[in-house]
Amino acid sequence: MSTYPNIQETKEIIKQLVSIPSPTGFTASAIQFAEDFLQKLHVETKRNRKGGLIATLPGENNDEHRMLTAHVDTLGAMVKEVKSNGRLRLDLIGGFRYNSIEGEYCEIHTSTGKVYTGTILMRQTSVHVYKDAGKAERNQENMEVRIDAEVHHAEDIRALGIEVGDFVSFDPRVQLTENGFIKSRHLDDKASVGILLQLIKRLKEENITLPYTTHFLISNNEEIGYGGNSNIPPETVEYLAVDMGAMGDGQSTDEYTVSICVKDASGPYHYGLRKRLVELAEKNNIEYKLDIYPYYGSDASAAIKSGHDIVHGLIGPGIDSSHAFERTHEKSLINTEKLVYHYVLSEMISY
Repeated sequence: MSTYPNIQETKEIIKQLVSIPSPTGFTASAIQFAEDFLQKLHVETKRNRKGGLIATLPGENNDEHRMLTAHVDTLGAMVKEVKSNGRLRLDLIGGFRYNSIEGEYCEIHTSTGKVYTGTILMRQTSVHVYKDAGKAERNQENMEVRIDAEVHHAEDIRALGIEVGDFVSFDPRVQLTENGFIKSRHLDDKASVGILLQLIKRLKEENITLPYTTHFLISNNEEIGYGGNSNIPPETVEYLAVDMGAMGDGQSTDEYTVSICVKDASGPYHYGLRKRLVELAEKNNIEYKLDIYPYYGSDASAAIKSGHDIVHGLIGPGIDSSHAFERTHEKSLINTEKLVYHYVLSEMISY
């Protein structure tokens, strides 16, 4: 598996992506990274008004199109309150729990472009002061950001240029292990963005003309529910979201295969497209798992909910500990990239 073309490069792209702060609403730098990558390949790109990026590869059939999407926006936070004790109160961006960011290093991005570092802590962290520190609830009231600056009061914080509404990003702590794991925050969904960028590069290098004109949307509002619900050309027939596979008790998904989602919180995905993806996986010796994600929605389900008449599907690498300290393995990246590669080369389903 490790000899699959360019897997090391794919992992390096992912490493670069997760290292770019991009909580939903603050994604310009990550989008710029993807745009620069694609423009070097001479791929046609454009921005939508929401700040997402759309790349298009012309195909033999220009009457029926495909669209694939992965999202570059991540979980994060905003400054909710500049506190009188010289700390910051947060408001979360995306669906996660405060306990998953306790003790995490972070950056505060001011509107003037200055960046300050800090640590997200319980107000009652010191066990030498707070007898019930371990029992206190991890919530907005109790958690705060300790800024790495000499600040004693709210006025000191504001003198730095920090204000309500400033974005807060989390340290990804990315590591690539020698035995093929990649662990980092924000593999949801920058692992899939890396896969799509590498796929496009491979198609260009191999001078492949796809059977259908195919659009690749790097969306930037998925974590708040509407990243992929617009800018879908009317010719689009099939719409495939490439996003993380969710792991946990009762799940089939693992860190070594591509996960094919049959249903999430929005309902079942298109049965015919799901069967085609399974057929492609089995034909091309791609390891896969079918799964249901009970508390999950994708850009594809957002597109369906917004009324688009499309065939929708969802696949992705298996990610452990989603929306927390995430991890996957290069085998999962490889199997996902292989399935997407064979999918864009395949014929459309009959619908």
